[in-house]
Amino acid sequence: MGVVYNQIKEFKKKYRGSIMWRVKKHSKVIEKHLNPEEKVLFAFAGQINDNPLNAHDTAAIAITNKRIMIGQKNLLFGYTLNTITPDLFNDMQVYAGLFWGKITIDTAKEIIIITNLSKKSLTEIETNFSEYMLKEKQKYVQSEKTKI
Repeated sequence: MGVVYNQIKEFKKKYRGSIMWRVKKHSKVIEKHLNPEEKVLFAFAGQINDNPLNAHDTAAIAITNKRIMIGQKNLLFGYTLNTITPDLFNDMQVYAGLFWGKITIDTAKEIIIITNLSKKSLTEIETNFSEYMLKEKQKYVQSEKTKI
């Protein structure tokens, strides 16, 4: 088993309320595209859609030391991989509903919504995203200052 799948499996055990399907297949998409120096810092799975009643669009999400990766294996053939580099990350919103929560990631090019997450998992997800982005954004600010 790969590191992404193992982390998602632990996430699933810890937060049983989250809805996710075919996690092993989605994890393989990310693991296939990891660069040699890349390390997975945090991984989880959720539904990539804005409709909490639609539970068929599971994807694996991984934060690495270089980027955020979202992998989704199609049902019959093919897959989709989205990557978000720290310079394109704008903002993140956390919403806790009655049963589940959702995370909205705003990038320079698109908005990604991850739904049907256990309400208890939202704090851990937000903390991992925020710590990673704050650390990485500081690198970009410092590199921009040296260019001037």
